[in-house]
Amino acid sequence: MSQQGAGTKDIENQSKFIQERITSVEKNFGQLCETFSSYTRKTARLRDKGDQITKDLMTYIEGETLNPSSNKYFTEFAQNLSAIQDYRNAQVTRLETKVQQPLSNYGLKCKHTKADLKAAYAARDKEQKIRKKLDVARGKGDARQIAVLETDLQKASVDSSRTTKNLEQQSDKFELEKLQDAKKVMTDFVMIEMAFHAKALEVYSQCYQSLSSLSVDTDIKEFRSKMRPSNSSARINMARTGSVSSGGSNANFEDTPRVDLQSNVQTSDPPPRRQPIKPVTNGNTMNDDEEDDDDEEEEESDDEEGDSEEYSDDDETELETERDQQVQPVRPAQRR
Repeated sequence: MSQQGAGTKDIENQSKFIQERITSVEKNFGQLCETFSSYTRKTARLRDKGDQITKDLMTYIEGETLNPSSNKYFTEFAQNLSAIQDYRNAQVTRLETKVQQPLSNYGLKCKHTKADLKAAYAARDKEQKIRKKLDVARGKGDARQIAVLETDLQKASVDSSRTTKNLEQQSDKFELEKLQDAKKVMTDFVMIEMAFHAKALEVYSQCYQSLSSLSVDTDIKEFRSKMRPSNSSARINMARTGSVSSGGSNANFEDTPRVDLQSNVQTSDPPPRRQPIKPVTNGNTMNDDEEDDDDEEEEESDDEEGDSEEYSDDDETELETERDQQVQPVRPAQRR
């Protein structure tokens, strides 16, 4: 009796352990399935929003005629963005097939395992009931009933052993599949995300290149040319040219050295005195006025000789040069 009681207790502990494992897997995998389903739905919603952005951008481009650079490169950007949404659609499909579906299958697997567990419980309960009846019959001493109950107990024991062994096998298989499926599901999820982001990064790089090639200066020039009439733009250009030229001439005038002023600056040396030139008489007699003029010229020459002694030899050379340049020849007095 003690051995049978110990065996029954072990079977009960085993069944309880299996029941807890099945309940835990059903709860956690169900939560994962729900979370991944929400993730997939939000990814699909993000795909739809990306398609809407592409559509709105194309509508903007179709109505934009003044910006050729923006028109060209925004078109390329919209096409690349649409390609990214195609990759995102493939991501959604793979998530539904390789992640969401395997997790949702565990609801059915847990039900089958629970059914096997119930069958094992039923077989064990049947065995225990027959065993109790056999104990009662043995207490009464009914040999015929004891023989029948022993036969039923033997069948119930075989059935209980078979269902218990089957439960162990099913539980082991269930645990192995759970571990393998959990690993595969997470690996597939990572591979799906890596594939999408690798393709998306490549296309996003092309989007960035398109936006970098967009020339704002070209578009604003086109806008200004359409906004301003041709006459007003020509006048503005002429005004700018005139202001630049006037500014340049003033700058050149201010930078030009005052050569003319420097050339007119007088030195500290006194100007040289002119040497009188005696008129040529050619052997003819002069009148009194001419003699008086000669006397005055001789006195001036004497004064000049006295003053010239105060200058140095170098100054005399310079003075003689300047005298030769400044003195004009005096015409001789005519005869009366």
